[in-house]
Amino acid sequence: MMTNTDEVYVTEQGLEDMKKELEYLKMEKRPAVIEALKEARALGDLSENAEYDAARNEQSETENRIVTLEKQIEKAIVIKNVKTDKVSVGNTVELEYVGDNDKDTYTIVGVKEADPFANKISNESPIAKAIMGAKVGDIATVASPNGEYQVKVTAIS
Repeated sequence: MMTNTDEVYVTEQGLEDMKKELEYLKMEKRPAVIEALKEARALGDLSENAEYDAARNEQSETENRIVTLEKQIEKAIVIKNVKTDKVSVGNTVELEYVGDNDKDTYTIVGVKEADPFANKISNESPIAKAIMGAKVGDIATVASPNGEYQVKVTAIS
């Protein structure tokens, strides 16, 4: 899903990955799907041809992904030369949860690269929204589905 401004924040590696996927889809996947369609058509009656239906669905998914990637690449804003005086996209931030002394470290990335299991959170996530612009020592209130909680920014890199 695109943001309201359609800007897509990505690292240089993320942009490279998107370009590689787009090239694969155009140069390998699309021709393979077209070939599968030809083979399915050759089987005869298209009204009851499961192979043809499957190939058409795969073609639709492939073409939709190509369009999505082209738009994302066109709107990409590459994150680089990130400053560490206040929290912004591209920073790695250490947070302390106020009241229970738990700490977590997150890297704030664009939606495209978010991977919570690798502690890469989207700039549109509740935590990231709450701490954007914060400096080391600042306390921010995070709005979550389970209620609000506070985090203290303890390090920015």
